[in-house]
Amino acid sequence: MLLCIDVGNTETKLGAFDRAGAILGTWRVTTARRRTPDEYGVLFAAFFSAAHFAIGDIEAIAVSSVVPSVDRPLAEGCEKYFGVVPSFFSAATQTSLIVRTERPREVGSDLIAAAIGAVAFVGTPAIAINFGTATTFGAIDRDGAYVGAAIATGLQVSLDALVGRTAKLPQVALVAPGVPVGRETVTSIQAGLIYGAVGQTEELVRRIRGMLGEDARVIASGGLAPVVAAETAVIERVEPHLVLHGLRLGHLHANGSAASG
Repeated sequence: MLLCIDVGNTETKLGAFDRAGAILGTWRVTTARRRTPDEYGVLFAAFFSAAHFAIGDIEAIAVSSVVPSVDRPLAEGCEKYFGVVPSFFSAATQTSLIVRTERPREVGSDLIAAAIGAVAFVGTPAIAINFGTATTFGAIDRDGAYVGAAIATGLQVSLDALVGRTAKLPQVALVAPGVPVGRETVTSIQAGLIYGAVGQTEELVRRIRGMLGEDARVIASGGLAPVVAAETAVIERVEPHLVLHGLRLGHLHANGSAASG
């Protein structure tokens, strides 16, 4: 069994894969920058216990992290509780994808993993969108090379900033209100954020397709991907675990074997 861990700025996602690449289970926890190795070990072990998985079944652990302060305690917890030294996936260590950017080694591991997953699911050229803390649009050209990204503020971050910097605007559910102009505050905020994100998505896809080719396929992931995808035809596929799938493929390619699949 291969355990893949995607450490994001807001959430950490885990996925357990069998040797055939099927997901056996997934979990999400809040990314905590001061969690101890023991906390990681006990938390992850509890997930496995609840799913009736044996800790000894874990043959390898692959980690994509964009939060450096988490890396050491996470690695120590994995080694102490699972007996496995995790492999940290990065643009500098991956071997699956050609990266044609100004500073290839600085591209986020989540962007690379999402790009690898996108190529596996929809081929090339492709646009991999992730609706997370940031909304990212990764571009993969016809040759299968990662050629860059557009990065925008995520929907939840936008909402938090709006609420935090105004006196009376409330937190709202991030769902489409069904009308472009609200007649009260909640639907007004929802219309602005959701349909604004739809417009942003359609315009960036249009521009990126102008660079990659009009046949570029669009795949999206992230918790709010289904909300935006339901309101636009440009998103062709939603894959909730795109980064985890890409991380698995990148790990196997870098290690030259499917033994830990």
